[in-house]
Amino acid sequence: MGQGSGSVRLSMVFVVGILCFLTLTKPTFGAIYTVGGAGGWTFNVNTWTNGKSFKAGDVLAFNYDKTTHNVVLVNKRGYDSCTSPKGAKAYQTGKDRIKLAKGQNYFICSLPGHCQGGVKIAISAA
Repeated sequence: MGQGSGSVRLSMVFVVGILCFLTLTKPTFGAIYTVGGAGGWTFNVNTWTNGKSFKAGDVLAFNYDKTTHNVVLVNKRGYDSCTSPKGAKAYQTGKDRIKLAKGQNYFICSLPGHCQGGVKIAISAA
């Protein structure tokens, strides 16, 4: 063996080690959930969460007609009273993607009468 063969061997061992590591580990990406399913973010969507398990990092896809709805992240009080806190961000694109935080996550539509009509969801993320 000539000079430098030790460094080539070390490089090969390193590359093989990295490849083994990559094949043994799985990337952890959050699931993407379309809120309301095919019907999207609309009235009486508050039961859509039934039977689903959510994790922190999962993404909620809010699809709706941007001329008729919005999405506001609120606290429990805002969820229960259907009010958004002063300065709360209203998502209004019609194709909003929001990542869940660990714990309780509350979303409402802040347009008059919509939250009271069921355009709201509460999600607990593990």
